[in-house]
Amino acid sequence: MTTWSVVNDDSREKQWQDHFPRSLPRYVLLVCLALVVVSLGVVLMPARPPVPAQPPFSEQARAAALAETVRLKDAGSRLGTAKQDGSKDGSAGGADGPSAGAGNAAIERTVTLLTTQAQALLAPGESPAVSAAAADSGRATPQAPAASPATPAPSVSGAPSAGASAAPSAAPSTAPLPSTAAGLVAALANSGNQRLADAAVADGGMARLLAAVGTAQLLQASALAAGTGTAAPPADVASPQLSGTCPSPSPTSQSDAGEPAAGQSDAGVPTTGQSAAASSLGGAVAAVVRTEAQAIYGYQVALPRLGGDAAKSAAKELARHDALLSGAESLSRLHCAAVPPREAGYSLGRSFVASPAAGLGRLEAAALPAYGDLVALSEGETRQWAIAGLLCAGERAVLWGADPGALPGLDPATLPSQPSQPAG
Repeated sequence: MTTWSVVNDDSREKQWQDHFPRSLPRYVLLVCLALVVVSLGVVLMPARPPVPAQPPFSEQARAAALAETVRLKDAGSRLGTAKQDGSKDGSAGGADGPSAGAGNAAIERTVTLLTTQAQALLAPGESPAVSAAAADSGRATPQAPAASPATPAPSVSGAPSAGASAAPSAAPSTAPLPSTAAGLVAALANSGNQRLADAAVADGGMARLLAAVGTAQLLQASALAAGTGTAAPPADVASPQLSGTCPSPSPTSQSDAGEPAAGQSDAGVPTTGQSAAASSLGGAVAAVVRTEAQAIYGYQVALPRLGGDAAKSAAKELARHDALLSGAESLSRLHCAAVPPREAGYSLGRSFVASPAAGLGRLEAAALPAYGDLVALSEGETRQWAIAGLLCAGERAVLWGADPGALPGLDPATLPSQPSQPAG
């Protein structure tokens, strides 16, 4: 029995050894087919593309500002060309006032201002049409970083609160175009408020551009309301209560702040190159101090030469400039910079004495670049104070008949060429 078992096992081993060489090609073929199937599966199911990185907030805010500006420009163009012959468009214009339609100078100026702003907001190689398409798809809505309690956005009357302002408006992709003058005034004011809120969060240079756009849009909303007989929107920015002390005085910053800034005369009169003057935060604050001191001197000279309502307005604005000068001097101490000494007097020119109201307008317009520099070089409460100062300076310039421009606070030499005014 043992012999038979050994022989039987040997027979099975021999059979397997004889069978395996004949089956080897079959096994190899099966392995190759399996590899082919696996490889086809990998090719047919490619890896998911990586999610593109979200653009920085400043870029998102710029794109949203451009999209909304183009949108408002289109609304103004349609409103400005509406017929007033009893048609539907004409009836809508009549509801806003007798001069709210075609040929209205305020609407034409609004379109011109928005056209200039759109050109300034364009990125290299970008066109307004591309930005408008991005807004329609919702891609131009910026998402701001979480607002810090230490650096809230400025509080603007009629605008979202500090917490809400961290998420800029998505109106370009959802709201219809305004079809009346009142609607355009409201949309223009809302856009200006949003630009100022974004400027409080954006990076330096973009913050100055957004603050300029927002300031001009709020000023033009008031002008458009006056020119079309509609209700004027609120546009007052609440200036923050400055607090804090210098953490560590810096001799370098003090010496820089004490010297007259480049672009100003020895008497402190701003020149056209003022925007390039402030190379540091201390220098920017010092420029505002000198600008406010000169404005106070100008109002003191103009006040005895004005009468009636103009004198009352001048007295009111003189008190505001006193408060602004005190605030700017407090900022100098807060940022460890020496407070520039007050000059005994400033050269105002004969034209100022001959026409003090126009001279005050020129003084207020000349203050805009100083506040624009401070917006770009500061952050937190200092930037909020500068944004409020920029808007208020623009309002005072308009009060005295001066034109703050389409981008108040920016060097005029860097602005895009003004489009031609439509024939009125």
